[in-house]
Parts: sequence; structure tokens; C-alpha cells
Amino acid sequence: MEGNKRWVSGNLRHPDRDPDRRQLVSLTQEPFGAILSCIDSRVPPELLFDTGLGDLYVMRTGGEAVGPVVTGSVEYGPMTSGTPLVVVLGHQRCGAVKAAYESLRDGKPLPGNLQAIVDALRPAYDRAVREGGADPVETMARAQVELTAAGLRSNQDLAPLVKKGLLAVVGAYYSLDTGTVDVLAGAPS
Repeated sequence: MEGNKRWVSGNLRHPDRDPDRRQLVSLTQEPFGAILSCIDSRVPPELLFDTGLGDLYVMRTGGEAVGPVVTGSVEYGPMTSGTPLVVVLGHQRCGAVKAAYESLRDGKPLPGNLQAIVDALRPAYDRAVREGGADPVETMARAQVELTAAGLRSNQDLAPLVKKGLLAVVGAYYSLDTGTVDVLAGAPS
């Protein structure tokens, strides 16, 4: 979050981005966090948290959609090297969430493998429909973050780490307008 404050203010340090760091992490890595975020080109986690080489494991899928390979990728850091933080990062005006929302609302499947994203986001759509709100797509995007983070937090392999206090699984939301990341759920105490 300190890195995000630097991103918002423009006082970037660009840490861990030099040849010495590249050499240091060439043999091993110990990232302090894992980020599951959207594929959106406007939401690069390494930049908006002002981090560098070897600092983060980053997985990106449309609308933070998860499945076995993605979940395994998220599990990798905490289960193999003790990475203490997982952040599920959604964002404002998510195109994948909007497309899924419209597909589900209108009953019109998307072409190709895009339908797999729609199917993965259905629980968030269902929650958004129940909750209502002025902007149902934003409601759905936030619901997707919270549901995904909760699912990872209760995952059979990650839950014991969470229970022991060795892992925090946090849901967060990025504002495209301000550059600010706000924690929605799961912040460690």
C-alpha cells in the first residue's frame, strides 16, 4: 500500500529495477506478495504498487476469473516459499465484467473461450442482481473481488495458512480515476 501511495502521488521509487537486483533474483525468488488481477492494460500491478523484479507473483485473468490452473498459480507462492500475502485486485470500469454482465443479463453467450469467463463470473453477477445498486457492473466487479478472495481464503490448502496467521488473502479495488487501491475485505489485523 506504501507503493500505491507513491503511485498516486507520483513520487515513485521504482525499487528493485536495476542490474544488481536482476542478478540477485536470477537464482531464487522470495516475493512478498501474490496479486491476482485483471488482464486490463490499465491495471499493471507492478506499476500501481511501485514494485520491482522479484517482489510479486502476478496472475492476470479476465475479471479475476479463477479455475484450477489459476488457483494453483495463486497457491504457488504461499505453499512453496511462504509468501505471506495474496491480493485479489479488481478495478473500476472492468471490460471483462461488463461483457459478462451483459451476456448474462441478455442471455447471449459470448464467442469462443470468452464464455468461460462469463461462466466463472456468474456468482458475482447473481450477487450483483440481488444487491442492486446504481451501477450494476461496478457492483458485480466488487462482488467478484470479494467472492474470489473469500474462495481463496477458504481454499483447502490456503485456509490452514490463513488460520495460523501465515497468510492474508485480501480483496482490493483499483480506481482508474485516482490510481488508489482500496481494501474491500480480508485486511490482516
